[in-house]
Amino acid sequence: MKKRYLEAGQIVNTHGVRGEVRIQPWADEAAFLTRFRRFYMDGSEVKVRACRVHKDTCIASLEGIDDVNAAMALKGKVLFIDREDAHLPAGTVFLQDIIGAKCVDKEGRELGVVADVMSAPAADVLVVKGEREILIPDAPAFVLNKDADAGVVTVRLIDGM
Repeated sequence: MKKRYLEAGQIVNTHGVRGEVRIQPWADEAAFLTRFRRFYMDGSEVKVRACRVHKDTCIASLEGIDDVNAAMALKGKVLFIDREDAHLPAGTVFLQDIIGAKCVDKEGRELGVVADVMSAPAADVLVVKGEREILIPDAPAFVLNKDADAGVVTVRLIDGM
């Protein structure tokens, strides 16, 4: 079952003295978080006044956080987004939705389940655990289909995988 609220990043520090926070995004690009007007933290909605990309992080001004002391109290907090607020391009899925999905080859043989997704410089890597562990690059040459609704990932293996 898909979760309504998805982990989106973590507040890792403050920025300046006006209460801005630095967020380490858990997304393909930091710019993804700039689209949201609200985050969720500790089960409560937090409105976003402004959010911008800075290097590989986001700097956000959150409603009710007006000074560095208030911002410092948030350090380490995990931010969530509402799935309804995220508009993904067609054919893309949240990686959280395919963890635990059955992985099959193009002939329909079950290889195991997607146990994890590792980040790598060229592409993410699906960690499939079954009779043996298989590492599959998350690239069109290897991953043919990700059906989060059905809980199935279809892949093409090459010799040596």
